[in-house]
Amino acid sequence: MPPGCGSRSGRNLGGGRRHQSGGRTSAAAYQRQVAAYNRQVAAEEKAQQAAELAEAFGAILGLHREAFAPAQRPVAPPEPQINEGEIRKKHEKAALAGVGVFHRALRSERKAAAAHGSAQEIAATHSQLTAERQELQAELDRRWKELLANDRDVVLTTLEEAFEDNEAPAAALSVDGGEVSLAVLVPGPAAVPERMPGTTSAGNLTLRKLPKKERAGYYKLLVCGHALATVRETFAVAPSLEAARVAVFRHGRTDAYGRRSLECLLAFRLTRDALEGVQWKEANATTVINDVSTERLIKQSGPSGDLSPFELTSEPELLALANAIDTAGVSSAD
Repeated sequence: MPPGCGSRSGRNLGGGRRHQSGGRTSAAAYQRQVAAYNRQVAAEEKAQQAAELAEAFGAILGLHREAFAPAQRPVAPPEPQINEGEIRKKHEKAALAGVGVFHRALRSERKAAAAHGSAQEIAATHSQLTAERQELQAELDRRWKELLANDRDVVLTTLEEAFEDNEAPAAALSVDGGEVSLAVLVPGPAAVPERMPGTTSAGNLTLRKLPKKERAGYYKLLVCGHALATVRETFAVAPSLEAARVAVFRHGRTDAYGRRSLECLLAFRLTRDALEGVQWKEANATTVINDVSTERLIKQSGPSGDLSPFELTSEPELLALANAIDTAGVSSAD
């Protein structure tokens, strides 16, 4: 083979090797970039998940701390403003219809009549609006008086309206003097996340799995928190109620007919006076229930202290509450 040909062949082969080496370097750099990007995405997703978990646990811890403004005597809204200018314009336009601009005397007479007519309409409208507002205020005062007297229908209607936007559906089922019976429907244990955000000893973000006992504790806080929030709202919107009997339910298994049973997890009686002085910011929901309620029924099982439903057949009043929930319009909390 001629020397020149060999030389050119060597250069070509050398060039190919440099190109392959460069390709390997580029591929390695690309892989590093992809790995770094994936780590960044994973870290961002983990941080987002941690923020969501922190918010979820914060919500559970704060359920019972929501304060409700006490009901006040309702006041009818002020009378709407009357557009007097439009009324005068309407009367004058009607009075001058067909009267030429040169009929000054007639125009003056018609304008005077229009002014008189508009003044009468304005006065009549004011009188009507005042009467309507007085009638509305009288109705509001009547309802307020009945609410203060713990009228059964008014109290139940007031609480039904108040509970419409509750996270845990609730219903007032009966009123006996100054005592109301409430049913609250809470979600199941799945409402408590399985993991909790934290940091390692090195300061790195971690999403640790909650031990069963700790998760059960948070579920008790959730159940008690919803119950207390319902009671606090009840006492706020019905200012003459002095006590509440509360039964807290959750959905149980679904039978062969597709019907979901109800399980009672907690029942207690709580008075308005007992809530005075409670340190809401410091005390958790479970502590408050344990310390201020009476006639308490709760069942815990296993080493983790899981809430367990108790048998309703031995508690006829609670069984009646459970049976009344469907007719009270309490829907699923899941």
